[in-house]
Amino acid sequence: MSPVLDPLVRGVAVGALALTGLSVWRSDLRRDARIATLLACLSAGAWVLTESQATWMALGQFPPLLALAFPVAGLFWLFVATVFEDRGLTAARLAPSALFVIAGYASIVVPPKVAHAIGVGFNLAAAGLSVHAAVMILQGWRGDLVESRRTLRAAILGFAAVFAAVQGAMGAVFWLDPQARWPVLSVGQVAGTVIVALIGLAMGVLFLQGRAPLFGPLRAEAAPVDPRAEAADRTLLAKLDAAMAAGAWRSEGLTIGVLACNLGAPEHRLRRLINLRLGHRNFADFVNGYRIAVAKDRLADPADAEITIAAIAFDLGFGSLSPFNRAFRAVTGATPTQWRRDALQAWLAGAKAD
Repeated sequence: MSPVLDPLVRGVAVGALALTGLSVWRSDLRRDARIATLLACLSAGAWVLTESQATWMALGQFPPLLALAFPVAGLFWLFVATVFEDRGLTAARLAPSALFVIAGYASIVVPPKVAHAIGVGFNLAAAGLSVHAAVMILQGWRGDLVESRRTLRAAILGFAAVFAAVQGAMGAVFWLDPQARWPVLSVGQVAGTVIVALIGLAMGVLFLQGRAPLFGPLRAEAAPVDPRAEAADRTLLAKLDAAMAAGAWRSEGLTIGVLACNLGAPEHRLRRLINLRLGHRNFADFVNGYRIAVAKDRLADPADAEITIAAIAFDLGFGSLSPFNRAFRAVTGATPTQWRRDALQAWLAGAKAD
């Protein structure tokens, strides 16, 4: 390995990650997105520096860098959940990163046999989280209504998520067979660091191109100035309203492609309409808005008190109870059970007062 090329490439990688993280942090984007992006960039930068034995020694084996480097897989997963799933920062979502830090430091101080087991588990867990991040990106790609974010999904899915999973798998192999030749694409080698640098630069360009649509608050766009485009949008909007009023949202597994086909409209036009004219960033959130509005009424209706929450969820088009619970809580701030209990208690109190 070239003693000159290695630190040069690592410097480029760290610089690209730092540029992206600082740019997002200083923007007016939503708080959770800024924190998650900055943490992921800082951790990836520390990971790049500590994976090189020469760089690590040159830095004087600075312990705080390890605290940043250990949770790189967990913070990447957190970044994906925050950006692409529009999730908030919670203790549960920060827990994997904290566990990686604990496991990483534990592997340094425990006996070699125990460290060996921790190392294998650590890297397999990192690979698993990276695969799950890739799945989240892929599952939400079709329903993402933000064009700049759809581009970023493809870039991260094609490079960062898969690359991170491979790194975890290679790390596990190394712990299982330390004498084996270390794979050339690992971040400990120049080739792997070059890939990290390219990913960092690509992410920086994509983030800076469309930061507000990526993370910004939902806001509807004014009608287009072109009279023909405005007329076309109004026609499509009327068709969309009619279809949703007729219960199109009840179809389990409804996708924007299916809905566009039913409306006789190009998918890209419908995606733009729902995103820019109606202010939704995700197709599932748009559909769930209709479902949750009806769910609130049914859960508060004494006539439906004997119907299980699961039955209501299935009737409204949810494939299982878990996504219904998440969607309901995201809209109302309460679980369906809490909502039903409070609503029925209020109804009983009113009935007794009468």
